[in-house]
Amino acid sequence: MANNNDTIGKTITVALLLCIVCSVIVSSAAILLKPSQIANKALDMQRNILSIGGLTAPGESLGKSKVEEMFGQIETKYVDFKTGKFTEAPLPNYDQNKATKDPIYSEKIPASDDIASLKRKPNVATIYKVVGGEHAGRIILPVSGYGLWSTLYGFVALESDLNTIAGLGFYAHAETPGLGGEVDNPRWKQMWVGKTIYDAQGTVVAKVKKGPINPVVEAEKLHQVDGLSGATLTSNGVSNLVKFWMGENGFAPFLKNYKAGEA
Repeated sequence: MANNNDTIGKTITVALLLCIVCSVIVSSAAILLKPSQIANKALDMQRNILSIGGLTAPGESLGKSKVEEMFGQIETKYVDFKTGKFTEAPLPNYDQNKATKDPIYSEKIPASDDIASLKRKPNVATIYKVVGGEHAGRIILPVSGYGLWSTLYGFVALESDLNTIAGLGFYAHAETPGLGGEVDNPRWKQMWVGKTIYDAQGTVVAKVKKGPINPVVEAEKLHQVDGLSGATLTSNGVSNLVKFWMGENGFAPFLKNYKAGEA
């Protein structure tokens, strides 16, 4: 009598073996590709820093070798928010965004101060100092804050006077395309260039206006940009994150120390 190979037990065994083989293949691929993924993520971040810092033209796409060459003009530094001065990285390969979620490397923001709806702030920030090329002296600072649907992560680049904006943009968010997603619009990002963060008294006055600015009004001409049409909450979120990170709970103490040569 012929053997019956179509039993339920044999079918289950074959299925399990197939699942195990596929799992091994997928796991092996993930392990082998991880270094490449980490490298690509770092390269993409460098491209964003160069772009937002105004070191590359809007929309310019750079290859790996060019990015690495240009990033040689940038020095990575770490700032302690408590002292307002430079410090060492708390960890090897320090990741500020990951640190924000760890109570050891971050602190809770009091609700009364949390205008950017962040909840927590890292103890140490990773910043970037341009030390070579025609834009030497610029400082690129990380910023984040809640918009309508998501937390926006980006950078503000300041000229060597530590007040004039050289660039502002975001590398990650989930705002509505065509509305809040217009934070990615090159025309809108360009509006920030040349605006100043602080007034004569050192108060943060840079913000997004509801509607278009009036260029005849000096305060609007110097410090404000047009609001995003149909995206009031995202516009407010951008204003709030600029106010928070450029204020006393953010980088203001460091910028004062750095300008005085005491950082």
